[in-house]
Amino acid sequence: MDTHELCGILEAVLYVAGEPVNAQALAHALNLTSMELEEAVEQLKESCVLDKRGLRLNRHGGEIQLSINPEYAPYVEMFLQPVKKQSLSQAVLETLSIIAYRQPCTKGDVEAIRGVKCDYSVQLLLARGLIAEQGRRETLGRPILYGTTDKFLRHFGLEGLNQLPEENTVEGEVTT
Repeated sequence: MDTHELCGILEAVLYVAGEPVNAQALAHALNLTSMELEEAVEQLKESCVLDKRGLRLNRHGGEIQLSINPEYAPYVEMFLQPVKKQSLSQAVLETLSIIAYRQPCTKGDVEAIRGVKCDYSVQLLLARGLIAEQGRRETLGRPILYGTTDKFLRHFGLEGLNQLPEENTVEGEVTT
């Protein structure tokens, strides 16, 4: 395989990885010697600079990573502004607040409070990383216990669960 093709392969692998890749592990995976990998890395790095490409090849110790060309950062920021965030529906927020205040709790606990099924809400919150499994309750069926994650805290700008607003009880129902 020629160096030009190897640069393309290297670029594709680093792009898909999305994070720093150990150079030795990369050489091993591509069945290359360290010297062959170094030559391809240097050629790809030079090519990115000379061709004024949108990506740059960065080295951090023994790791290699692709990143955006800093010259193009303002354009990337313009494209991403405003960052579109999908809001959570009322039902999902209710499920999340119950888990946040009652954690660890089961889906059954949430359904008992809300009075409706919450399968979709729990799956969405798991997929978004706002809640996670915290173990299993030691009862019949061993239901999964859910709790909030660090991503939940970051999403709502909290340093800890102690910063949640105080729980209010109105006519036997919990409101947040």
